[in-house]
Amino acid sequence: MRYVAPARGTVDPQVFDRLPLAAWRDHAGLLQGQAWPTIEALNTLWPATTSTRFAAQDADLLADGLHYEQRIAEHGRIATRKDNWHDLLNALVWLRYPALKQALNLRQMAEIVRMGPKQRSRAQYAMTHFDEGGVIVVVRDPALLRLWDAHDWYALFWQHRQAWLDGSIRCELFGHALLELALNPDKLLVGKAVTFLSTGDADIRHADMHCAGLIATGALLHDPLELRPLPLSGIPGWHPANADEAFHRSTICYQPKRAGRRYPPASVL
Repeated sequence: MRYVAPARGTVDPQVFDRLPLAAWRDHAGLLQGQAWPTIEALNTLWPATTSTRFAAQDADLLADGLHYEQRIAEHGRIATRKDNWHDLLNALVWLRYPALKQALNLRQMAEIVRMGPKQRSRAQYAMTHFDEGGVIVVVRDPALLRLWDAHDWYALFWQHRQAWLDGSIRCELFGHALLELALNPDKLLVGKAVTFLSTGDADIRHADMHCAGLIATGALLHDPLELRPLPLSGIPGWHPANADEAFHRSTICYQPKRAGRRYPPASVL
């Protein structure tokens, strides 16, 4: 069933006080105000040196007949629907992670040239999954990665709960569709993760830029199976029920590992 976001003004305000939406408090006026921000207001948030702009997705814009990605690559115009949660959150992600978004656009365009506008490759599916539901994760302890790879969710999220609090494992949500799902307080969020193993003091922001470089050069995202599922609702602070051990024994967002499923090694920062 297709997800329908709550109408503006009906969103439970508590969702803005917990992750992932709490990480976007600097845009509280755009997310929680009574009126939708205009395309013009969003464009004022770009750095002065940036030529990329949001453009209202209307009949005039679509008359150019260009593919969504082609319009960005050739004209720097990001088609954006007015009064729409999905596109507003996509715009905010563009503003916070422009290097990642540009890297995805570069690769998508290369695939469109190779495949044509009507066909989609495994790489395109991988990039779309990451664009919509992506999470960047930095792990300092390889033992945590082994638990994750085994889908030992109880151990990863409950027995090693402190690891999520002390920085042994950190994540940053990139996918705008996940942000849209988070508008519903009852949603159990599961992300599609790109994972890095940190051997030093590399922080999550360094991982963002490193990830953008790997995507742009084609070192990442050739197949959706590269992405590890991550039940975000198990992380402390992401869902109120996960403070109870019973949540980690019964929640439906903890799925067993499929027979034969293998994950690629985590990239080293």
